[in-house]
Amino acid sequence: MMVLLLDIFDTFRATIDDVAPIIGTLFFFQYVVLKRPLVNFDRILIGLFMVVIGLTLFLVGLEKAIFPLGDAMARQLTAPEFLYAAGQTPTYLWQDYFWVYVFAFSIGFATTVAEPALIAVALKAEDISGGAIPAFGLRMAVAMGVAIGVTIGCFRIVSGTSLWVYIVVAYVVVLLQTVRAPKMIVPLAFDSGGVITSTVTVPLLAALGLGLASTIPGRSPVLDGFGLIAFASVFPIITVLAYAQFSSWQARQSNKQDKEG
Repeated sequence: MMVLLLDIFDTFRATIDDVAPIIGTLFFFQYVVLKRPLVNFDRILIGLFMVVIGLTLFLVGLEKAIFPLGDAMARQLTAPEFLYAAGQTPTYLWQDYFWVYVFAFSIGFATTVAEPALIAVALKAEDISGGAIPAFGLRMAVAMGVAIGVTIGCFRIVSGTSLWVYIVVAYVVVLLQTVRAPKMIVPLAFDSGGVITSTVTVPLLAALGLGLASTIPGRSPVLDGFGLIAFASVFPIITVLAYAQFSSWQARQSNKQDKEG
C-alpha cells in the first residue's frame, strides 16, 4: 500500500510539471494579453486541481491495470498452448491467430464507444447540424473504423508486413472518398480520426501492440509493436466517409421513389 501511495505522489508531482505550462499559457493570455480578470476564479482553481488529481489517478491506473492487462491478454492469446492442441507442432502462421483478430476487433470497438472525446464531438456535431449528423450513427461509424483498423493492424504485426503499405493504401482510399463524399461530412470525418486517439483508446492499443510484438516469434516490439494507433486514426475516416456516402445514396433513393410514387 505504501508503494502505491508513493507512486501516486510521484505521478502527482510529474503531472503538475506537465500541466504547469498549459496553465501558465492560459493565465498569461488572460492577464497580460487580454488584461482582464478571470470570472469565478475560485471555481477555476478547484477545477484545475480536479484535473491534476484526475490525470494523476488515470496515469497510475494505466500503469497498474491497463498496460499489464493488455500485455497479459496478448501473451495469453498468442501462447502456443492456447493456439495449438497438445502435441501439435507450432507453425505461427497468420491464420492461427483468429482469436487475436476477434479480440482486436472487440477491444477497438468497445474502447471507441466509451471514448469521452468522441461522445463530446458526436453530440456537438448533431447539435450544430440540426440532427443531420446523428450522434449515435457517427459514434458507430467511428467505432467500426477503429475496430477494422486495429484488426488489420494486428494482422500486420502477426504477418510481419510493412506498415507503410497499409497506411499509403488507406490514405489513397480516403482521398478518393473525399472527392465523392458530401462536403459537410469531410472535415468531421478527418477530425474523427484524431479524436479517438485519446484517454481510453491509446493506452489499450499501445499495450496490445507491444504485447503482440513481444510474444510472436520474429517480431520486434520497437519495429512492430507500434503502429496500431495509426490504423485507429485513418480507418475511422474511411468508415465515416462511407457512412455519409451511404446515407446520401439512401436519401437520393428515397427521394427518387417519392417522385415516382
